[in-house]
Amino acid sequence: MRSVEEHQRRVAELIRAPKPVRLPLGQALGRVLAEDITAQIPLPSFDNSAMDGYAARAEDLAGASEQHPVVLPVAADIPAGSPATFALAPQSVHRIMTGACLPPGADAILPFESTDRGAEFVRAHAPAKPGAHIRRAGEDLRRGERALAAGARLRAPQIGLIAALGFAEVAVFAPLQVLVLSTGSELTAPGQPLERGRIYESNSPMLAAAVEETGAVAHRLRFVPDSVAAFHARIGQALAELGEVDLILTSGGVSAGEYEVVKQAFAEGQTEFGQVEFVSVAMQPGKPQGCGVYSPARRAHAESAPPTAGAATALVALPGNPVSAQVSFEVFLREPLAAAMGHPRPRRQVLRLPLAEPVPRSPAGKRQFLRGVLAQDRSSVSPFGPPGSHFLRSMALSDCLVDIPAGTTSLPEGAEVDVWDLG
Repeated sequence: MRSVEEHQRRVAELIRAPKPVRLPLGQALGRVLAEDITAQIPLPSFDNSAMDGYAARAEDLAGASEQHPVVLPVAADIPAGSPATFALAPQSVHRIMTGACLPPGADAILPFESTDRGAEFVRAHAPAKPGAHIRRAGEDLRRGERALAAGARLRAPQIGLIAALGFAEVAVFAPLQVLVLSTGSELTAPGQPLERGRIYESNSPMLAAAVEETGAVAHRLRFVPDSVAAFHARIGQALAELGEVDLILTSGGVSAGEYEVVKQAFAEGQTEFGQVEFVSVAMQPGKPQGCGVYSPARRAHAESAPPTAGAATALVALPGNPVSAQVSFEVFLREPLAAAMGHPRPRRQVLRLPLAEPVPRSPAGKRQFLRGVLAQDRSSVSPFGPPGSHFLRSMALSDCLVDIPAGTTSLPEGAEVDVWDLG
């Protein structure tokens, strides 16, 4: 069997980084910067008041107190947005609002709270030190200084900083486009009547959500029956409608049964559609896996799919049991997808924690990924739920994966293990 590490490498080699695109700032939330942001203006761009109060000369307020206030005339009003070109004369003040431009000659702001708030004359009850309550131009960022480095993920504060520097658009890594497809004649769409022997289809909404969590865009193809012709036809039609995508992600149809449609679609006689290898990976859950390329140059062979040309499309085939599919996505796809889009920390955080309870059995020769729950103080981890690949509820209620190395058949309480934080 192939090792987990080897299959991770094979899958990662298939995922190519998208080209950067320029987007309006309002559409860039969650994307990753493809180039540095350099300040074209200082931030703040001018000396301004940090308080509502009076722009003054500190020397004119020396000795002011409650018992001995200093009374000065108010020579001008400076609201936010005013250019404040009128210079402050000695022995006078200008009433000024927060964010307003500091007038020439002023070296301090006296807050309203230290005055009687006079409009024509003001009584100052306290002195002011030079520089008090003044925001200096460039004290946050100097012109020409790097504001954000390429690789930064754009959240609300980063969007605000870029806007404050005057940029209307920004270069970001384009999201990868992923076609998500489940297979199986037993599948029924949620919301429809469920016949005996059939199940509601859960893999494509689950995997599409996992794809979207990385910042990529998922295009759900629902599901196809266990028919090779239908499989190729549906993919060909979807690709014709979408244009090129970066990855085709399938689930189901890769095991050792008689109706493994994905496996059969790339078997002997079907290789004109591309080259996909199917292997057994030494892990539980998620043993059956597939990866390779779907050949767009030959999509014309697929029923109802028009001829198209271009580079081969990466294809990753995951097992059909829902826990196997989700664990496989975490182990093989989440990191390369995020890394290709420039995410600075594409890997899940891995903690080294003691087991709060023993692991009595782990399959010999296989790396096991148990569902787990972190202690409230994150000081230990407890395996949660049965190890079977159909126990989706335990996956939904878990917040981590407990990584049991291959070659380990049991672990006592207190043994330290690697824990993949899914939070």
